Amino acid sequence: MTVNQIVRIIAGFFIMTSLALAHFSGQIDMSKLSWLWFTAFVGANLFQSGFTKFCPLDTILKKLGVPESTGNSCA
Repeated sequence: MTVNQIVRIIAGFFIMTSLALAHFSGQIDMSKLSWLWFTAFVGANLFQSGFTKFCPLDTILKKLGVPESTGNSCA
């Protein structure tokens, strides 16, 4: 497992955990449609991409001709 994969897994986990903690403490209501579902999607996508190495944004950017980085980057 690479550093980039671990960063994606941890970032996704923290996003989903913070949403779950806010929901279960009564601070936000995830049972209603809101922009928080977009946040949940981003967190879940980060988490899964750390394991599967598949990220939809990577695919979109490559098709648009954006060059891949050769250096280290964070997420």
